[in-house]
Amino acid sequence: MGIIDSPQDIQNSLLEWFKLNGRYWIPWKLKKDGSIPQLGESISPYEIWIAEVMLQQTQLKVVIPYWEKWMKVFPSLTSLAEDDLENVLMIWQGLGYYSRANRIHQSSKKLVEFVGKSIDQDPHAWPHRIDQWMSLPGIGRSTAGSIISSAFDLPTPILDGNVKRILSRLLAIERKSIKDEKKLWEFSSLLISMGSPRDCNQALMDLGAIICTPKKPSCTSCPLQNFCVSYTKYDPEDFPTKEMTKIKPFQEIGIGVVFNNKGECLIDQRLESSSMGGMWEFPGGKKIPGESIQKTIERELKEELGIIVKVGEKLLSFEHAYTHKKFYFTVHICEWISGEPKPLASQKLLWVSPEKLNDYPFPAANKKIISELYKHLCIGNKKL
Repeated sequence: MGIIDSPQDIQNSLLEWFKLNGRYWIPWKLKKDGSIPQLGESISPYEIWIAEVMLQQTQLKVVIPYWEKWMKVFPSLTSLAEDDLENVLMIWQGLGYYSRANRIHQSSKKLVEFVGKSIDQDPHAWPHRIDQWMSLPGIGRSTAGSIISSAFDLPTPILDGNVKRILSRLLAIERKSIKDEKKLWEFSSLLISMGSPRDCNQALMDLGAIICTPKKPSCTSCPLQNFCVSYTKYDPEDFPTKEMTKIKPFQEIGIGVVFNNKGECLIDQRLESSSMGGMWEFPGGKKIPGESIQKTIERELKEELGIIVKVGEKLLSFEHAYTHKKFYFTVHICEWISGEPKPLASQKLLWVSPEKLNDYPFPAANKKIISELYKHLCIGNKKL
């Protein structure tokens, strides 16, 4: 009998392990009173949905304090939908991948229309189907499945990174083809259809986080060891096949911290359609070959803002890496000479007193600039 023929045995072993080792304490998986939901009992999807989007590209231990802060500021779907994107971005600040915050805000408005303002705390008023959740911005099949199984204890399969790794090792699937992906989804569906979908999906995620880790998996402690083809015949670390690490392209960026005669500095708000849309930043842009960084700053500020500046002393330079790119920022203090600033490449401009900069949501790279600017201006003990 092949492994694909024994989903009930696999699930039984998984759930037995989960009873003793599962992460029952994850706050959004609990009822309002902190107790564990019973088999078939529905809990609020709001908290789970926010957490699931935060968990895209971010580890659980990083997410928890952000989620707790979020729930204090936006305790309900209605409170989120009725607030401004800028306040949403302020709470998200530091989590990265800011398009997720934009998509949550967009989705909240759609969900309020579906759920209704007065009953957004009632789990039964929320969408229960995969297609309904997947119609929201930024919600894929696995995220939708996790929300539905966690909130409603319904048999919706998931295939996040942890689950994909476990199932690839169980079946000894090497290549990441569409056919293999389909087989993994089928296997995940088989496991979840056996009952206890909420616990089964959580057990898979926990097993991937605790035992079946990307490197040095604890195979001797794994409840699924006897079912695992890669353990029996191969090396589990070889599954799934690892992608070649791509070298991140490197780009130099010149940034100008422009002051007016009142001592205020100029910041601009990124277009909603751009990466990190809605966030604020100091103006600047990419250096072109053969250009000095001072010339880059002069040119970019003229193109983006329509102003002439005198580039002064260097404030700092630093490297900052994003998922697919690596940037080297050089930041100079600038004096505004002429031209009325206009948002030619952004949605809004503001002259801001340096002490007020922390009232606006900035990406992480700009937070470094603010910190150094405070030292330069001797603004004491500002907590970023």
